[in-house]
Amino acid sequence: MRRLTKDQARRYSLAAQGFNEGRAEGRVDVRHFRKVVDQIGLVQLDSVNVFSRTHYLPFFSRIGPYARESLDEWIWHSSEMFEYWGHEASLIPVQDHRLFRWRMEQSLKWRRLKELEENQPGYVDDVYRQVAERGPLQTRDLDRPGERDSSAMWGWNNGKVALEVLFLQGRVATSHRRNFVRMYDVSERVIASEHLEGPAPIHDEALTELLLKAASSLGVATADDLADYYRIRMPAARPLIRRLVDDGLLTEVEVEGWGKPAYLHPEAALPRKARGTALLSPFDNLIWYRPRVERLWDFHYRIEIYVPEPKREYGYYVLPFLLDGTLVARVDLKTDRRRNVLKVQGAFSEPEVDQKSVGRALRKELDLVVEWLELDDLNIARNGDLYPYI
Repeated sequence: MRRLTKDQARRYSLAAQGFNEGRAEGRVDVRHFRKVVDQIGLVQLDSVNVFSRTHYLPFFSRIGPYARESLDEWIWHSSEMFEYWGHEASLIPVQDHRLFRWRMEQSLKWRRLKELEENQPGYVDDVYRQVAERGPLQTRDLDRPGERDSSAMWGWNNGKVALEVLFLQGRVATSHRRNFVRMYDVSERVIASEHLEGPAPIHDEALTELLLKAASSLGVATADDLADYYRIRMPAARPLIRRLVDDGLLTEVEVEGWGKPAYLHPEAALPRKARGTALLSPFDNLIWYRPRVERLWDFHYRIEIYVPEPKREYGYYVLPFLLDGTLVARVDLKTDRRRNVLKVQGAFSEPEVDQKSVGRALRKELDLVVEWLELDDLNIARNGDLYPYI
């Protein structure tokens, strides 16, 4: 069995995620956006906006500064992308809609749907009728959205539950987002019929194709890495990965220090050296599966949004800093929109790095962020061991 060093695994992974080519030179357009999506497969969404909407970051990290309004225009008005549950809420190429029909069919088992239908028979269909007649709309636009449930984590009212049921079933889709709030419309008005009504593979075939896509976007990966990419359960993923190996579509390899089998995509590229310098969103595809981050870089990373402030180790919204293919620092960032300033609330180096060179590289990256976000200034707090070098 072929054996890879940890450095080789990093290089495979960085190249598969689009970090080996350097950032774009000249004007950035939709071709660059398409290339990023082609490399990483899907883009995770998240509502936290303390620094920047997370879906903007994977593009910036790979291609550099671009007009965010151009990305929004392409995402929501080109008909090339759609939103669905891929890896959490995600932006997905529309041609992959067929690969998620199985998930839409399984939504009929959702407990919240059963409870709503028992308590208010016909309510979900009535909400669908309202969307069909008056969409796109959001929850508050419904005739009888109901009261928020303060006992539940998200506090959804019945209207929101019904819309999410319809969204999960694929009967409605996200037309666009207004201040990040989903605007729902019937899927036929959002997704082209060729994708909405075209033939879909059966369950195992769809999962197999998604696992192979994950392998392409990861380069080399363990079974749990592959399964996590599109949130496929391991009992379903494991035999399908074995079949991909038996069919010669994946190669089983050993990776130094991983302690479990890994799988190499046959088209994975191995650059001569690790490349990539960027601040990474906590939800970037490269790092969203934390056990993989520890295996590749010995970098223990947890987002501390939900940690009480006194117990936080690094800060509220901390981004890893990738320098020449290595995770070398963590930076707690906040955009002060009233003052139009980027606040560096803390900057912390990893052990055994050259703090001076890391600080210089980080300052260059932060200046680029300020330019990209069209901010006026950079405010660096005296917090963390990298402060003197930024």
